[in-house]
Amino acid sequence: MPGCEIIVSGRVQGVGFRWFVRDCAKRHDITGYVRNMPDGTVLIIATGEFHNLDSFIPEIRQGNRLAVVRNMTVSELTNFTEYEDFVIA
Repeated sequence: MPGCEIIVSGRVQGVGFRWFVRDCAKRHDITGYVRNMPDGTVLIIATGEFHNLDSFIPEIRQGNRLAVVRNMTVSELTNFTEYEDFVIA
């Protein structure tokens, strides 16, 4: 099962973005977590099947109605924990 680290910047804190990401993850059968970072970005660790990640990532890039995603970097993870659920950390 592949995994990726996603870092999202823009107006993504204080606008319900983490809840949006969690809901998207559950819809696409993605496990892992989402966390606000001190620098104002949001970190997402996502694991799932390739086709699920391929549909999850573009949805995150669009954001929810209050968020403004200015930049998003996606990096493949080679070593990661197998998660059972997707949580807001």
